[in-house]
Amino acid sequence: MAGKWANPQGMQRYAAPSLFQPHRAREAIRDAHAKRIPPLMGYYSGLSSVPITRFLAPFGFDVVWIDWEHTSCNVETMTTLVHEAIFMSEGRTIPFVRVPGHEHAAIGYALDAGASIVVPQVETVEDARKVVSYAKFGSASNGTRSAPPFRLVPGLTDMPHDGVRSVWQNVNDQAAIMIQVETLEAINNLDAILTEVPDIDLVWLGSLDARISMNLPAGFGIATDEPEWQAALKTFDDTMRKHNKPRGGFSFAQGEALVKDAQDYAFMILAADVKELSSVGQQFLAAKALFEGSK
Repeated sequence: MAGKWANPQGMQRYAAPSLFQPHRAREAIRDAHAKRIPPLMGYYSGLSSVPITRFLAPFGFDVVWIDWEHTSCNVETMTTLVHEAIFMSEGRTIPFVRVPGHEHAAIGYALDAGASIVVPQVETVEDARKVVSYAKFGSASNGTRSAPPFRLVPGLTDMPHDGVRSVWQNVNDQAAIMIQVETLEAINNLDAILTEVPDIDLVWLGSLDARISMNLPAGFGIATDEPEWQAALKTFDDTMRKHNKPRGGFSFAQGEALVKDAQDYAFMILAADVKELSSVGQQFLAAKALFEGSK
C-alpha cells in the first residue's frame, strides 16, 4: 500500500508558482480521491497559536486545519497562521481555514491570505451557491470575489500556474472549497447541493453538530446504533458515492485501522493541538497521583 501511494514530494508537488498563492489544493484532493497519492494528512489547529503553528510547520503535514470559527482571533492572526504554515513548511503544508460562517468578507480574507477554505453549516443549495460565488473570480464561475490589487506583486508573485490564463483564473482552480454538512436537513439536501453546485471540492460530515441537531447524545464521532442516526449516515454515504465526491474526516487510528480509514477519505485529520496538549495535563495528574500514593 505504501509503495502504491508513494508521494515523496508531499504537497510541494502542488505548490503554486509563488508561496504567496494558494496551493493547487483542488488538484491534490482529486489525486488523493483517485488514490494516485495518499490521503492528505494533517492536524487540527484549534488554539490560534502562532508559536505552535511555527513549531509544527517543519514536520511537513500535508494540511493544517486552522479553526477560525471556534477560536477568537483577528484577521491579522489568521493571516499569520496561514503564512507560518506555508512558509515555515517550505510549501509542504496546505492551510485550510474554517471560516466563521458564510460571510463574503471572511471567505475573502482567508483566500487572500493564501489558504483554502472550510465552510461550516452549509444546509441548502442557496448556501452552497453563495459560498462558491464568494470564493471565485469572474462571471464564468458565478464569482463575486474581489481581486486584491496588491496581494500579489506584479511580475514577482502573480505568475499564473499554466502560463495561459490570468492568475485570477488560475487561482479559481487552485484554492479548494470544503463544506461541512452538520444537520439532518443538510444531509437530506446534500444530493441537491452537489448536483447544483459542482465546484464544491470536498465534503466533511460534522457528526458532532449533526447528532446534536437531531437531539442525540454528542458521541464525538463514536459509532452509535440509533436508527435515525444510522439512516442519516446511510443517506450521506449513498449521496457521496452517487456523486463520487471526495470526503474528509478525523482519524486517530493507527496501523491497519488507519489504512482502512484512508479508503474512504481524501483528507484526514490525524492530530490536534488541543488533544496533544491535554496529554501534558494527564502526565501531571498521573505523576501527582503517584507521589501522593507514596506518602
